[in-house]
Amino acid sequence: MRSVPTTSLDLSDPAVAADPYPFFAAERAQHPVAWHEGTQRWLTFSHATVGAVQRDRRLGRLWTDKEPASYLEPFNLLHRNQMMENEPPVHTRLRRPVASAFSRGHVERLRPRVREIAAGLLDEVGDGVFDVVGAYAEPLPVLVIAELLGVPRSHVDDLRDWSQAIVRMYEVAPSQQVVDDAVRASVDFAALVRDLVAVRRRTPADDLVTDLAATELSDDEVVAAVVLLLNAGHEASVNVFGNGLVAMLRRGLRPGADPAVCVEEMLRFDSALQLFERTATEAVEVGSGEQAVVVEPGQRIAALLGAANRDPAVFEDADEFRVDRERNPHLAFGVGVHFCLGAPLARMELAESLQALFARMPDITLAGEPESRGTFVLRGFHRVPVTGR
Repeated sequence: MRSVPTTSLDLSDPAVAADPYPFFAAERAQHPVAWHEGTQRWLTFSHATVGAVQRDRRLGRLWTDKEPASYLEPFNLLHRNQMMENEPPVHTRLRRPVASAFSRGHVERLRPRVREIAAGLLDEVGDGVFDVVGAYAEPLPVLVIAELLGVPRSHVDDLRDWSQAIVRMYEVAPSQQVVDDAVRASVDFAALVRDLVAVRRRTPADDLVTDLAATELSDDEVVAAVVLLLNAGHEASVNVFGNGLVAMLRRGLRPGADPAVCVEEMLRFDSALQLFERTATEAVEVGSGEQAVVVEPGQRIAALLGAANRDPAVFEDADEFRVDRERNPHLAFGVGVHFCLGAPLARMELAESLQALFARMPDITLAGEPESRGTFVLRGFHRVPVTGR
């Protein structure tokens, strides 16, 4: 009987969080997928296996309430009713009402406003050293998604704080402080959205909250959708921008002739989302030939997106940052039914904000060591000091 490939990779290790790619490379050289006894799940390391996990409908997003369920009910409520945590037909029903707002045509109509916001934020940074994440990369997508939804600008700082508290719960081993912060943020976030939905039902406006409030979605589902869109609508953009910019500045690189091409490399090179988990609803073979494994019903399998995006079998010189990389089939936004709904908006925001920054500050450089968030699942920087003048 053939032995099952195993891995002892500790995804909560600070060294892995600091730079996971050498660890991924070592694992990938041994196996494209392996069993992790510590967390009782499979981990995938190659582009082929990560893509297969995301495409196979027998490997689904099956939400299980976090324990203790009574204490964590505010957090669980927001996720139990999210499209990202459900499979069709529930996923389809939850996704359909918001899909049109993120169509390419609608996103293109937002482009002038994104340029306006970017210019205004750059006007405010002044001369000398500034934190490009806190002053620019973070507020821009928050302002954009808040305007799209119809959330008052006065709550932008709250949205940033609540979002960061909630997404820290996605890490491998969240502390009790992280759990407590996430519960408080979930309560406050949901209360704001419920109040806003009630206002929009009395006084409709030209925004997505008004549109959602008029659908067949329940109140809990509308709240969950709005919170998901506010969180996902800026977390990826912030972290991709920060990760990619740091990689470029450390190498003395500039965006190149086409900022959109550079954005794709930012998405690939240092993925903001590193891990996306699925659960088998029936026995599924993952991998091929002698390296294939069978994921049994009920077993979990994690798609390690950052590992896939550095696979040398797919990407030439995978550990190099190439601003003009032509062939770039990265998996940063996922594939299949859970492909990121906000990908067109994120791509447009990233291209516009990148172009605006380098047009305003062509000589921008790091002005100190960037401060990492120290997290693995959602990888990014808390602070990136730069100077551009």
